[in-house]
Amino acid sequence: MSNATLKLKKREDRRLRAGHGWIFSNEIDTKVTPLKGLVAGESVNIVSDSGQLLGSAYVNPASLICARMISRHANKTLDRALLQERIQRAHGLRDQLYATGHYRLVYGDSDFLPGLVIDRFDDVLVVQSSTAGIDVVMDDVKDVLTELFDPEAIILRNDSGARDLENLERYTRVIHGDMPDKLRIEENGLRFEVPTTDSQKTGWFYDQQDNRRRLNRYVAGKSVLDVFSYAGGWGIHAAHYGARDVACVDASEAALESVKRNAELNSLDSFVRTIKGDAFEVLKHLKESGEMFDVVILDPPAFIKRKKDMDSGSIAYERLNKAGLQLVNDGGVLISCSCSHHMSADNLQRAILKAAQKSRHQLQILETGEQGPDHPVHPAIAETRYLKAFYCRVLNT
Repeated sequence: MSNATLKLKKREDRRLRAGHGWIFSNEIDTKVTPLKGLVAGESVNIVSDSGQLLGSAYVNPASLICARMISRHANKTLDRALLQERIQRAHGLRDQLYATGHYRLVYGDSDFLPGLVIDRFDDVLVVQSSTAGIDVVMDDVKDVLTELFDPEAIILRNDSGARDLENLERYTRVIHGDMPDKLRIEENGLRFEVPTTDSQKTGWFYDQQDNRRRLNRYVAGKSVLDVFSYAGGWGIHAAHYGARDVACVDASEAALESVKRNAELNSLDSFVRTIKGDAFEVLKHLKESGEMFDVVILDPPAFIKRKKDMDSGSIAYERLNKAGLQLVNDGGVLISCSCSHHMSADNLQRAILKAAQKSRHQLQILETGEQGPDHPVHPAIAETRYLKAFYCRVLNT
């Protein structure tokens, strides 16, 4: 059975021909192929204004991004067979890269499953759907994951703000097995636990795994400040790699309780302390009290979630980096991160440089980091490259 057809307006096929996978509602020639009458998740063929086939997509007529490509071939549908093929292929990559079952298993567009994210915590899988098209096939997703991994539990964390753009409700529930009390993580030889329900995103930030491993050359015998610490991913790595004192800062009491628990799990609690409070206020207080550190790590949430927030977000990154730089000992290291895909690496470097100029520091950029290979970048979809990390030597010259 052939898919329905959506025809693009003139010259609206350029982005798709370049490899991108999103189609906006204002790019459709609705006079010829109306969106009305299509249902969310329905498969369609996409053709150019001249009638040339561009591939298959699934639709949501109620969303600004009204279609997402699933194949460059005609009459493909996001059915169980296609889901199984794509998830198996994604697993094959991670199985090659990681010694344990702790990683991002599926990363949306980059794994050619737009709208679907799956994080693996060994025998527990945490799934996020950000589109109506994925919601429609969630039973198939569950069946494929059950068949491939025989997990103890599959948790659906559909509480992302991205769902608002598709007019979808937010919720969390277990769709297979029983809800575990904690998610358990193994990373770079360390063990972590976070509460299953009272946790950020899908529970863990696997994207920073490689960047945290890079700490091993900077922190031995040093004092370390981990700002926006969450459950202690950076700080506990620092203690593991030989830091003599680690202070973890977060506004969440639950997060700091996880820091303490994770430090104990790794027999590092004598090296790790916590500071509760707003990051900017804590940094200000530390400066006023004269406390300094050899390594300061800044890993904030996204300050720029929408393009229109670019100016205010850039100022926030600059303010944060200035506050952090003022606490770094001469010759120490600032590690500055951004997970805002709107904030390019060049723009983050510019914000760090402005902060250094205003705080009268000189910098040497020693190395940079991106998201790990379990978050592969789709070369035609800039939005899939979002994480930046700068390792900067700080000099008072």
